[in-house]
Amino acid sequence: MTNTFAVAAADPASAAAHFRARLSFETDVSDVHADLNAAVPGLVVVDSRGAAAWAQGHLPGAVHLPTAEIATRAAELVPPGSAVVTYCWGPGCNGATRAALEFAQLGHRVKEMLGGYEYWVREGLPVVTGSGLTRRPVDELTAPRSTISCDC
Repeated sequence: MTNTFAVAAADPASAAAHFRARLSFETDVSDVHADLNAAVPGLVVVDSRGAAAWAQGHLPGAVHLPTAEIATRAAELVPPGSAVVTYCWGPGCNGATRAALEFAQLGHRVKEMLGGYEYWVREGLPVVTGSGLTRRPVDELTAPRSTISCDC
């Protein structure tokens, strides 16, 4: 069998280990939404953006803790033993990655939410703004209009 890739694909065992590891470090907006709705015990979702971004809108139930403040304020906002999910603006921003690193260094189990606030909003999920709870229409490039889940 000839390889059709410019760079050969990994062997199946290595690929399985890689993708299993990724799933232990990353989550997506649909899974976080489901976990929040299910009130998963010990879950803390952290918005690592600054004050202006938080005021513009944030996930319901999220804790506001900018990355630069995690080392000094996490103990007062995140109970020991919590599972933390970090998010920032979106896929073009690595703020959630930096925040996740800070939490890991403090000894927390942590995942980064892929897509960040941008994809949460684009998938039509609720956000809290100064006007209260709101939703934007679903962007059909990110999620089916008829449901929150892509069934993947």
